[in-house]
Amino acid sequence: MYRLEDFMADLERRNPAEPEFIQAAAEVVESIIDVVNDNPAYVNAKILERITEPDRVFSFKVEWEDDNGDVQVNRGYRVQFNNALGPYKGGIRFHPSVTLGTLKFLGFEQTFKNSLTTLPMGGGKGGSDFNPRGKSNNEILRFCRSFMTELQKYIGPNTDVPAGDIGVGAREIGYMYGQYKRLRDENTGVLTGKGRNWGGSLIRPEATGFGAMYFANEMVKAHGDTMEGKRVSVSGFGNVAWGAVMKATELGAKVVTISGPDGYILDEDGINTQEKWDYMVQLRASNNDVVAPYANKFGAKFISNKKPWEVPVDMAFPCAIQNELSLEDAKTLVANGVSYIVETSNMGCTADAVPYFIEKKIPFGPGKAANAGGVAVSGLEMSQNAMKLSWDAAEVDEKLKGIMQNIHAACVSQGKGSDGYINYVKGANIAGFKKVADAMLDLGY
Repeated sequence: MYRLEDFMADLERRNPAEPEFIQAAAEVVESIIDVVNDNPAYVNAKILERITEPDRVFSFKVEWEDDNGDVQVNRGYRVQFNNALGPYKGGIRFHPSVTLGTLKFLGFEQTFKNSLTTLPMGGGKGGSDFNPRGKSNNEILRFCRSFMTELQKYIGPNTDVPAGDIGVGAREIGYMYGQYKRLRDENTGVLTGKGRNWGGSLIRPEATGFGAMYFANEMVKAHGDTMEGKRVSVSGFGNVAWGAVMKATELGAKVVTISGPDGYILDEDGINTQEKWDYMVQLRASNNDVVAPYANKFGAKFISNKKPWEVPVDMAFPCAIQNELSLEDAKTLVANGVSYIVETSNMGCTADAVPYFIEKKIPFGPGKAANAGGVAVSGLEMSQNAMKLSWDAAEVDEKLKGIMQNIHAACVSQGKGSDGYINYVKGANIAGFKKVADAMLDLGY
């Protein structure tokens, strides 16, 4: 039998200076510990200890030359967390904040997220502390080639299939895939998020945002509600926010905010036209990492150096990065009458914000469930590559919608309490954990 405090104290002792990983593990373990204690097979097989330890971690040096001819050195990582359900699957992140602890948290979360999709994918994550912002195209090309020269030793279409993430889009995937092919002399689907004309899937860039809105639509329906007319706050302005804004509009909601490191935009007319969505793409491609120009172009308000969570809305979607919505933000949202929170970034809410929403009985969709749309379409891209097929956008979108509906149903089945409140955090964690744990038992792990 496990005591939560003892298990977490030991996990923290073995993983010092990795607060994001400890935060992610604590959230999951707190939800599943009773399930584990009620199943002697899980206890005897030490599933809890094994599922919180990555299968392996690779760390490597990435040497590259900048445009001045100077040698630069970054760190690269790949965390292969758990492959009980299939090949390791998870993105590559290029950002100065990348550390081993960050990637362990993301790989751990990815394991359960991928489980929820029901597609045959394990969990992993990788990246580097390289910052693509302000770098020339040639510098990014040289870095990607150097990074893949080392990474290619550890990945393969049936072993580990990376994807994009923060700082890694179609351009970076293309450069890395080109180097993989050059070194391995094979044309396989070892990376997802590929360009449309060389093996990529339609709607992959939009998929995380689309999926979050499909999940949110199921949430509101489960509460006898509708997305029609809902006032929505979104953070970020990258691919995830872009997809979320478009699909929310299609479902009848009105998105009034996007944000960047410089502050947030409040557009009371709604971020609801093709021109505005196209401008988000231009902002993202500008390499300036700011959203302020949107206000000048469309006559909206720009609020400097603040987050959008002070704006009164019906639904809030953190779409940017981990721990972007604090307890104080949560209190402000609740005081302003928010009805639903959908965590669209990975662990977008701080550890104290989540229980506050649950205490207040606010329906809260956790990232591992709500943002699984991106990896779901990555899995569909793997299937298309394996079958040498290409599905049209409508077919991919319909499959994505079905996956997100099934994820929502799994959360409800494991998370609905006797009082009728659906604890989506508990439901997602238990449903994702049981599938992985049972596979580990079946395989004799």
